[in-house]
Amino acid sequence: MEKGKVLERKVFYAGQKVFGEGDSGDRAYLIQEGSVEISKHGLVLATLNKGELFGEMALVDDQPRMATAKALTDVSVVIIGRDSFREKLAKADPFIRGLLNIFVRNIRNLTR
Repeated sequence: MEKGKVLERKVFYAGQKVFGEGDSGDRAYLIQEGSVEISKHGLVLATLNKGELFGEMALVDDQPRMATAKALTDVSVVIIGRDSFREKLAKADPFIRGLLNIFVRNIRNLTR
């Protein structure tokens, strides 16, 4: 983050849904403390912990959320908004941007 920008933080309590499958997505989340479960149709796809990012796919391809994210424990996150994410992506090498789009498309296709 650039100097002077305020980081938006949020706490989700154990059992609280962060977002649901099919929701529109305008932010990603970076876990500072705690654990988050990612699931689709009730099947657990991943358990994420401190330092891991989630919710970014909706920012890459503007598609609805492909899974549900739920706090397993009390979770503290830093929120990465769409504008901030896009600024960082715009600075990336075009090859990396293209690769990221391919990865997101492939992941979505695999989970359909």
